[in-house]
Amino acid sequence: MKDFVEYLLFKFFFRLARTLSYRSASLVGSALGGFVFRRTKFRKSITLDNLRRAFPEKPPVEIEAIAQEAYRNYGIALMQMLWSWGATSEDLVSKAVLVDNGAIQRALALRRGLILLSGHFGAWELFATSFRLLVGEPFVLVVQTQRNRRIDEMLSQLRSRFGNSVVTMGIGTRALLRAVAEKRIIGMLGDQSSSKEGGVFVKFFGRPAATHRGAAALALKHRVPVIMAVLVRQPDDTYRILCEELEYSDIAGNSEDAIRELTSRHVAVLERYIRQYPGQWLWMHKRWKHAEYYRQHRNELEKAYQSGTGA
Repeated sequence: MKDFVEYLLFKFFFRLARTLSYRSASLVGSALGGFVFRRTKFRKSITLDNLRRAFPEKPPVEIEAIAQEAYRNYGIALMQMLWSWGATSEDLVSKAVLVDNGAIQRALALRRGLILLSGHFGAWELFATSFRLLVGEPFVLVVQTQRNRRIDEMLSQLRSRFGNSVVTMGIGTRALLRAVAEKRIIGMLGDQSSSKEGGVFVKFFGRPAATHRGAAALALKHRVPVIMAVLVRQPDDTYRILCEELEYSDIAGNSEDAIRELTSRHVAVLERYIRQYPGQWLWMHKRWKHAEYYRQHRNELEKAYQSGTGA
């Protein structure tokens, strides 16, 4: 019953967004996010706790302001994603400017494919559409399955527009290896918490965070170039897509220690952008939910990384 109600709400906002202009959809999303922050308890305690720990130097009033901006950003990202369903390629390209200083073309010129990493930052679902159109090549998108099957199916349809293909995290290994062999662009979000056993622990805002190891493991094994990209929202609700090459030529092999080092590097780049634009990241996520586990098992985990056996 809960899933069906969620689906009906999703369909309502989907139909609403299709009737609105891009600017109106953004305004509705901002208002929706602000309402949820002020009038509900939805993940509010998690959000505020994450922010206090990430920015212990900031006063409560600033923490509150960043939290509200993050909720508004979430609402904007949701409504812009739903609006994009009916948008033309010209509409989508006009909403973003690619700022990469030639990084993507340099990476593709190596003819080893490309791993394009991002996070739940700005309008991350536009990563799958606007960015793909600006780059000029379809992506293989690595995604997590949503709990709600109906919503998951709709999101897969959206992400597959303009020739993109979708691979489910954890069960799409063969498809990913085929994408590497075909020198494709692989897009993934690298900022969600992994399981404590399956990921690697790296510092994120000074705290140990269990992080998916797949991007680093794939890059190191096949020496695929890696670029971090974030969609930074501008005052007019368009986006600048900032790209940064991730240098790792100094990391030899693909041991657990090497995977952890490269993972630490891409997490550090994302943290730098979040510090610059804190209200545009998804603070509602339980990003540090395994931090206590790491503290309790730190010695054995560190020994496992160094010996190459992993967590």
